[in-house]
Amino acid sequence: MKLWDKGISIDKKIEKFTVGNDRELDMLLAKYDILASRAHAKMLGKVGILKEGEVDAILSELAELKLQLENGNFQIEEDFEDVHSKIEFELTKKLGDTGKKIHTARSRNDQVLVAMQLYFKENLQEIIGKTKKLIEVLLNLADEHKDRVLPGYTHLQVAMPSSFGLWFSAYAELLIDDLYLLEAGLKVVDQNPLGSAAGYGSSFPIDREFITKELGFSTQKFNVVAAQMSRGKSERTVTSNIASLANTLSRFAMDICLYMSQNFDFITFPDELTTGSSIMPHKKNPDVFELIRGKCNKLLAIPNEMILITNNLPSGYHRDFQLIKENSIYAVENMKEILDVFTHSIQQIEVKSVDLDDEKYKYLFTVDSINKLVMEGNSFRDAYKTIGEQVQNDTYKKPEGLKHSHTGSKDNLALNMIRNKLQQL
Repeated sequence: MKLWDKGISIDKKIEKFTVGNDRELDMLLAKYDILASRAHAKMLGKVGILKEGEVDAILSELAELKLQLENGNFQIEEDFEDVHSKIEFELTKKLGDTGKKIHTARSRNDQVLVAMQLYFKENLQEIIGKTKKLIEVLLNLADEHKDRVLPGYTHLQVAMPSSFGLWFSAYAELLIDDLYLLEAGLKVVDQNPLGSAAGYGSSFPIDREFITKELGFSTQKFNVVAAQMSRGKSERTVTSNIASLANTLSRFAMDICLYMSQNFDFITFPDELTTGSSIMPHKKNPDVFELIRGKCNKLLAIPNEMILITNNLPSGYHRDFQLIKENSIYAVENMKEILDVFTHSIQQIEVKSVDLDDEKYKYLFTVDSINKLVMEGNSFRDAYKTIGEQVQNDTYKKPEGLKHSHTGSKDNLALNMIRNKLQQL
């Protein structure tokens, strides 16, 4: 069954090409199409297009379909183009002409739009919740290891003293920046597009305000053309915001892989979180973080795909939009899994003690030594020259007992201030 079927036989090769993998993807959208159909049926009853008994019958059958979905008994067979045609078929099979009325005053474009907006809205909230959980874990780790020194690097060269507390809380605060973007994305998709029909509204006296409230949207996309044009824009926004989060997690995963190597040897993980080699029995590989890094980098490519597919399309609906569904859903589903695995794994990190007397950390404190001379009355340029000569002459001795006291430094992590940022969200 196809919602646009006019009784004309369609070439099977063309049908396969145009349907693509919509049936598989739509299993994730079925829940939201049922929700939107419930709201639409109620609205049609409110404005007098459906009779009260017809509304009740449709709601009853939609509830049965929802139950089938929750029990794993709902399928979109090959006879159907997508979830929308499947649901309408089931309503018509059970209710006859009453079931046929569910499509009144909406189009399939309408249905896809609202289902995707509801999907994005619920799942962005879930991603935000999972990100907050990871941030809390990192802040707790920062507090636990705040006094453990960690060498800081620039250009991958030993640079200045840092700490594990500073490292953990750095990524926690960066993730809050990603939350700001996710919250902005949530605001973009929290607008009801249902009622735009094919993109130009309808001559039916529909009540879009009722549907907006019924579906829990905070507002609606008022202009019907703007509502239709939000397809593509929503996907670009959501995948871009997820990509920002992916960038942070990818960099963090890279740090972990680096710090686990024997050349750094700052951290390790329990054996059950690592893998071995088929020929090297000593190996303890950080595969989970390498895969997180790779998966996050795949997510970084998706917004570019969204832009390339939609960038030069004129207003109105185009079938090109079908192609952005798959990877926008892929981005959402993969990010949820990545966050779960990252949080599960990072909680089990084992921080090692760093031997600062090791020869390679000999000059870790040169900047502190310069600053000490400046505090004693020397100009910075003269102090820099003095310490530089000591390095060159191999007479440099690291200072003792210096603290980094300003807000956000290794000895003053400002964890409460970072937590306040998180709470304000």
